[in-house]
Amino acid sequence: MSIPKNKADEVEQNPRSSYFNLPPLDVSVAFPQATPVSTFPPSVSDYYQFSDLLTVEDQALRMRVRECMEKEIAPIMTEYWEKAKFPFHAIPKLGSLGVAGGTIKGYGCPGLSITASAIAMAEVARVDASCSTFILVHSSLAMLTIAFCGSEEQKLKYLPSLAQFSTVACWALTEPDYGSDASGLKTTAIKVEGGWILEGKKRWIGNSTFADLLVVFARNTTTNQINGFIVKKDAPGLTVTKIENKIGLRIVQNGDIVMKRVFVPDEDRLPGVNSFQDTNKVLAVSRVMVAWQPIGISMGVYDMCHRYLKERKQFGAPLAAFQINQQKLVHMLGNVQAMVLVGWRLCKLYEKEKMTPGQASLAKAWISLKARETASIGRELLGGNGILADFLVAKALCDLEPIYTYEGTYDINTLITGREITGLASFKPAMLSKRSRM
Repeated sequence: MSIPKNKADEVEQNPRSSYFNLPPLDVSVAFPQATPVSTFPPSVSDYYQFSDLLTVEDQALRMRVRECMEKEIAPIMTEYWEKAKFPFHAIPKLGSLGVAGGTIKGYGCPGLSITASAIAMAEVARVDASCSTFILVHSSLAMLTIAFCGSEEQKLKYLPSLAQFSTVACWALTEPDYGSDASGLKTTAIKVEGGWILEGKKRWIGNSTFADLLVVFARNTTTNQINGFIVKKDAPGLTVTKIENKIGLRIVQNGDIVMKRVFVPDEDRLPGVNSFQDTNKVLAVSRVMVAWQPIGISMGVYDMCHRYLKERKQFGAPLAAFQINQQKLVHMLGNVQAMVLVGWRLCKLYEKEKMTPGQASLAKAWISLKARETASIGRELLGGNGILADFLVAKALCDLEPIYTYEGTYDINTLITGREITGLASFKPAMLSKRSRM
């Protein structure tokens, strides 16, 4: 359609006067046939009655988290996801759940079983993956590192406020040049009188743009081993900038960190981190939590599709009445049941101190793969509305992409499991390994 010249001139000079610049209709008005995600769908994915495996306390925790997420987060998450901003006003609500610190006992932390902590993580992710990542970074990485590797003084000083979300923490391991090969990190820690000087860069660090505490890993220039440090947000020489233009977990504020002669006093060096292997104690737990994120996301996607197909009508009948749609819905439901049972078994192995790194890696890799498949099927089921964040599935599809990658990519996690079951490491290319022996 051509625009008359005088109309085009009017739009150019005064765009607010034109219908071309009217705000969009509210989705519930524009498309009244199906309920948007701001009113979250009821939970209908527990087809094999997994709840029967949970204790009464775990079930109560699940319902408390579910109620909070559906009431407080669901109505606002699409707006914040679209703007790539964090809802800071929601932090006290998340703090009131009593899940920060997860399995840590004492110091104001809840001392949950890993099963309970995983269930809570799934319920958060079911509504919003970004909020679950915010909690995971703060709790299952930063707080757990302090709990596992910190001194008694550090635990007493930092954990109580972190458990209440009065302060927020991040975990800085990844660097611009070292992602999967994290053990090769180049950030340095130089011993000086009274403390340490940190120099280097970190990338993709969630929560870092507003964190009060940064748990930073650096290479000790004397021992050449990896050490851990607690860095305050106002430390001179520390700068953090937000990474823009992400397509997934847009509410999470990932940052680039630059450290130029950042001084860290001796009392803020984590005494229990003396090699890269010391980080694995933390990563083992966090990988369990990360495995439960795509479980929760898949639950939400299934719940959304189940409601949508019963509400949306085409050819004179609800979409749920068509055979091919039922087949796809059942495919999604089967995925969720299998994912839940793998995740639950992983938790029980951990609680019995039988879980191996390979088992954790297999669960994270396989579950995130199945979650991708589930969200992709859900996108098909919602047709055109499947690309709108207003109906959850498009947002979940994008949010799963970084989860598929972080805490070890799918490929790296399969190699960890492969090394465990064969006894042979295959991380470095064969040619490179051969040259290193020459």
